[in-house]
Amino acid sequence: MAPPARLNERAAAKPGDFLWHVDAGWSLFAGTLGRNAPHAHSAAVYLAGLYDTFRLRVADGPWRTCRAAVVRAGTPYEFDVGQPLGVLYLEPSMGRAEALAPMLREGEEVRGALIGSGDVGFIRELFERRPTASDLSAITAEMLVAAKARTRRAMDARISRAAELLQSLGDAACPVQEIASAAGMSPSRFQHLFTAEVGVPFRRYRSWQRLRGAIRSAAAGASLTEAAHAAGFADQAHFSRAFRAAFGAPPSRGL
Repeated sequence: MAPPARLNERAAAKPGDFLWHVDAGWSLFAGTLGRNAPHAHSAAVYLAGLYDTFRLRVADGPWRTCRAAVVRAGTPYEFDVGQPLGVLYLEPSMGRAEALAPMLREGEEVRGALIGSGDVGFIRELFERRPTASDLSAITAEMLVAAKARTRRAMDARISRAAELLQSLGDAACPVQEIASAAGMSPSRFQHLFTAEVGVPFRRYRSWQRLRGAIRSAAAGASLTEAAHAAGFADQAHFSRAFRAAFGAPPSRGL
């Protein structure tokens, strides 16, 4: 176990000390964010205070204090945290929010979220150790596979495959008709089932994939302008608006 002085030092990590990793089926962030405005993701998220509790507000509910939480896709929330926060984003190709629930202990259902305590150690270790990308992938994938194995209800396989196909396409344009056809459904039926299973409409999830691509480029060292253009955004301002809508803060606070 690290000595208290080191923990305190990390807990006071300065802004800009971020860890980002975007992988197939999931993304991981760890760093100090402060307070973010209300926002909702297009993927389920697992939140973990790496060294202490944090304040969380789900939808229009009251502020709560917790150590960990799972928030379903499409559920608006905001947080206020003065120490490093870990956030694991789970894509529909890997499962629903229920696949993250086993990582939570003593969870209480609150307006589309589970709030309680949980396993924060593996994200904290990644934040402190900064392993290679391949090691980070292996460690996180192992945690997700173990959690998913305890899931009671899986994502509809057709929607899961459609999400995986979208991820493989990157920023390439692909009409909903083509994705629906690959899933063996009409466009209207596909979009209805997609929203029901994922929690957000297909078009919104497609935009999230483009945002993930820009984040991946920025985390690899590209400038925000370069990352925005590589992911198909018109310019950096367009990317910044999409980032703020998705995360409740500008890119400068999280990249």
